[in-house]
Amino acid sequence: MMKLARVLKPGTSGRISARSDLMDVLCSNGFFNQVGISTIGQNVGANDRIHAQYYVYKGKAALSACPVLPRFTKLNNGALKVDRPGAMMLTFSPAVAERKYDWARKQLFALSVTEVGSLITLGTKDSCEFFHDPSIRTSAAGQVRKSLSVKPLMDCSGYFISLNVVNNALQTNERLTVPITSAEFAVMCTTFRFALPILMGWDRYNNSQPLLLNVGVTTAKLDASKLPKSIESEWDR
Repeated sequence: MMKLARVLKPGTSGRISARSDLMDVLCSNGFFNQVGISTIGQNVGANDRIHAQYYVYKGKAALSACPVLPRFTKLNNGALKVDRPGAMMLTFSPAVAERKYDWARKQLFALSVTEVGSLITLGTKDSCEFFHDPSIRTSAAGQVRKSLSVKPLMDCSGYFISLNVVNNALQTNERLTVPITSAEFAVMCTTFRFALPILMGWDRYNNSQPLLLNVGVTTAKLDASKLPKSIESEWDR
């Protein structure tokens, strides 16, 4: 950091005038290589799948959040249409010992873009609740019912995020609760806001090379064996 301080010579205002100036200084002095910072172009290929989840580990359960990309259909004119919007997948796993969790008993809850909107607009004293039937509009409707509730802590320093899953077929009723601090909730909300346009497929407007990961293409000639398997969904459990 001493070397960094020497190369960042302030101007008349005491600050570097633009972000590009800062990047030029850092790159020209080899700072990125010294501290082990790499770029996407160096380590990640265009067709590599990226798994980047946000984890919160607490005494009785762990919670993770991960975006699920939307599915697209390629039309005859070559345009892509959103076949199914993406979602923010929440995964709850019960604790079995101190700092140990049973990932095989995980429960999933896929937040829609509207539900994400409700979550990120919560005030410190607000609460919300969502209900899902993974088998709705099928003969198995009502067999599994899921409810996710977000309620503020008594001192307004965070929230309780609870998932209740009732499985009539297995005769089980499981409830998993994770207390979230204000800082952890802020991280979630910030990343959720960033992901919203991607979940809706709107980021494709600025990309001339449509992403084909997690894309359900109906008319394009693609080698299905080369496409990655889609992420496990809430409706798979």
